[in-house]
Amino acid sequence: MTNQDALSQAEAICRTLREDDDGVRREVLAHAGSRWSLGILHALGVYGTMRHAEIKRQMTGVTQRMLTKTLRAMERDGLLLRREFGEIPPRVEYELTPLGMELLVRMSPVWMWVVENAEEFRKARRAFDSQDDKKPAWQIPTSVPSNPE
Repeated sequence: MTNQDALSQAEAICRTLREDDDGVRREVLAHAGSRWSLGILHALGVYGTMRHAEIKRQMTGVTQRMLTKTLRAMERDGLLLRREFGEIPPRVEYELTPLGMELLVRMSPVWMWVVENAEEFRKARRAFDSQDDKKPAWQIPTSVPSNPE
């Protein structure tokens, strides 16, 4: 399939969406494409069923609150299952659903492409950033934005 064929196919699919599908599509893309969601998909896809603390250990830098929020959003969209056991102390496990596994499989080539082209991104950023002395002052960033969770 050529790039043009793929784009045409994607456009045809988008035209079939109902108006109320747009919100769902945007919400799912927003959190499914976040660094935390992709990390969770990867961890559960590679290691299988995991507890909250085990997932957190795999996700360097994620806060407890952000992990819980992301897991809930993914559960809501049917990407993972949350299993609560009636034990003391409480035990909760997470696992991918078939929909979650399908997303992981489809996102893997994108992730590999990003990794393979990391140096190209660095070069482009260096070239862009070196142009700051040629830009009007209002176009030069005053600080580097932090990564929102």
